[in-house]
Formats: sequence, structure tokens, C-alpha cells
Amino acid sequence: MDREFLTDLFADFGPVTLRRMFSGYGISADGTNFALALRAGLYFRADEQTIPQFEAEGCGPFQYQTRSKTVTVNSYWQLPARLFDDSEELAVWARSALGAAQRAALRKRPRKRAAARKSKAPAKKTAGRKTAGKKVAASKATAKQSSARKKRTGKNRSRS
Repeated sequence: MDREFLTDLFADFGPVTLRRMFSGYGISADGTNFALALRAGLYFRADEQTIPQFEAEGCGPFQYQTRSKTVTVNSYWQLPARLFDDSEELAVWARSALGAAQRAALRKRPRKRAAARKSKAPAKKTAGRKTAGKKVAASKATAKQSSARKKRTGKNRSRS
């Protein structure tokens, strides 16, 4: 699948952005990636709401082979071949895939914010302790350096 074919395929859906990805293209709309066009076929983003549509059509999830196993990516499912001839229905499926991608993005956001809050809170509590500890360590290091100088020169500065 080349750029021109994919642009024409999504004409009824609306403008899409194509970016080189793996052996094909990542397809996005409004900054959200919702489809993959690879050598193996065209895959749309899916979730618990849209997977039954793909299953009803006899489609399966995206899979690839590593040296030791087959990896299944349940978030992308292969588009039914019949939709390549029906651009209007493909646009309906594409909107559904975009919706699944947007829902997935919303689910990810709170985790990042919550993790950021958790990581910041302990740092504020211990900041004073760490600073105080650094000051004590610095004064000990200065005392050791002073002691080492006295041993090297054989003199005690306080007596001179």
C-alpha cells in the first residue's frame, strides 16, 4: 500500500496523516494514531467496544513473529477485506477506530498524572533532611582534609 492509495482509501473519512512506521505507515487523524498499514494488511485500533465487530467479520488481531514466539497485539485488528471496495463503510469503521484510540489515550492520562504526584510528594518531605545531611557530610570532609594537611606538614596550625 502506497501513500496515494491510502489517501484515496480514506477520502470519505477525511484528511489523515501518514507517517512511515515499520514496514508501512501509521495513520492518524487529529493527532491520534488509529490505524496501521503494513505489508500484512490494514489494521484499525480496537477496544472492548469495537472488537466484537471485528470478530463478527472473522478478523483477527495484529500478530508478528519473533525468533521464539508469536506476539499478538490486541489493540489493532485487521480490517475486513470487503471494506477496501466500500469507502463509505470504511469511513464508519475508521471513525470507530479513531474513537477507540481516543478512549485509550484518555485511560492513559490519569496514570501519568498520579505517578507524577506520587513521585513529587516524597521529594518535598525529604528535601530538608537531605540538605542537612549534605551539610554535615561537607563539614566532615573539610575536617578530614584539614587533618590530612596537618599530618603531611607535621604542624598543627592552631599552635603557630
